[in-house]
Amino acid sequence: MKNIIAVASGKGGVGKSTVSVNLAVALAQAGASVGLLDADITGPNIPQMLGVEGQPVASPEGKIVPLERYGVKVLSMRFFASQAIVWRGPLVGGAIQQFLRDGDWGELDYLVIDLPPGTSDAQLTLAQAVPITGAVLVTTPQEVALSDVAKALAMFKRMSVPILGLVENMTAFACPHCGELTEIFGRGGGERFAAEHGLDFLGAIPLDVTVRQGGDVGVPAVAQREPGPAARALTAVAGGVAARISVRTAQSAAQPVLTVS
Repeated sequence: MKNIIAVASGKGGVGKSTVSVNLAVALAQAGASVGLLDADITGPNIPQMLGVEGQPVASPEGKIVPLERYGVKVLSMRFFASQAIVWRGPLVGGAIQQFLRDGDWGELDYLVIDLPPGTSDAQLTLAQAVPITGAVLVTTPQEVALSDVAKALAMFKRMSVPILGLVENMTAFACPHCGELTEIFGRGGGERFAAEHGLDFLGAIPLDVTVRQGGDVGVPAVAQREPGPAARALTAVAGGVAARISVRTAQSAAQPVLTVS
């Protein structure tokens, strides 16, 4: 895995999984080899949003072979358990480690990890188990979401995880009849937060009914036949993430190495 991208938010309901799915598919559409790990063990929605069904099989080496859709390799607890999962933290962390360790991912340019909301065991397990290239924070413009994403930012800083940038979701709703914008969750909160905390602002994604429709039937916005404004914004976010990772990689390679003998 060349690059591991953690997609996180401070609270649920801000569209983090939607961003994860469309980010992974858009990167695959650009020609990259991509995996998507659904690390939300107790609330796994990624398979439904991608329209992938079935149960992974074991490889000859005993690894878990991910299912694939839209050129993205996927592992999720939803493939193994259809009932509600009521687990304590250590079991959740163990499941994430098993997906990382025992998944037959092959060679990947990017592994996108959709984290559960909050700052708890899943995030700590991930930071301790693998070297995260960077985190993408997702928020809506409203103050309640911004106060929670600030906690996620503080957590990643404490764990020395680089922040690739922040995405503002549900920016405004464009009326399909008149085109008038209605800022349901406020205006500019995500961009203002990014500026105040020295983060790259990866883009604003408008409210678009095709995103909800696609998520329900397993056709991500960026994979739809006629991409709408949200799909175009999500594709731009994926391009921004890839560009920032390329810059970080180049900067790391350019740093001098001191050898003491």
